Amino acid sequence: MFKSKIDVCSRDTDGLGHVNNTSLPIWFETARNPLYKIFNPDMKLRPDSWNIIMVHLSVDYLDQIYYGYEVEIRTYVSKIGNSSFTVYQEAWQNGVKKATGEVVLVYFDFENQKSMRIPDDIRKDLSEHLL
Repeated sequence: MFKSKIDVCSRDTDGLGHVNNTSLPIWFETARNPLYKIFNPDMKLRPDSWNIIMVHLSVDYLDQIYYGYEVEIRTYVSKIGNSSFTVYQEAWQNGVKKATGEVVLVYFDFENQKSMRIPDDIRKDLSEHLL
C-alpha cells in the first residue's frame, strides 16, 4: 500500500462548500505516481518511453470532503492480470473513509499500439502492494 497526503486547496471546493467531485480523480491519479514509477522510473511522459494506459476509472463518493482538513489517499493493487492490473484507492479525512476509486491500467506498447505482458520483475514489485 502507498499513502499520500493531500492538502485540500480552496480551488478543490465548489459553491456548496465541499470538495468538488472532479477533484477526487485528480487526487487519485497523483497518488498512483509510485505505481507509475515501477513501470517508468524516469517518469518521462513521452510516447517513446511511457508504457501505461488507463482503460477504466470509477469513483464512489461515500461522504462529503471539506476544505481545511488533510486527506489521505491509500493506494493498493487489487488484481494483477496478464497485461493489466487493477488499482483500488481510498480517500480518508479525519479517520473516515470518504471515497473509493478503481482504475484498470494496461501495460502498453505505443509504437505497435497493443498491450504487452507485464514482465515478471514488475509483476513482483506490484504484488508487494496487493490488497
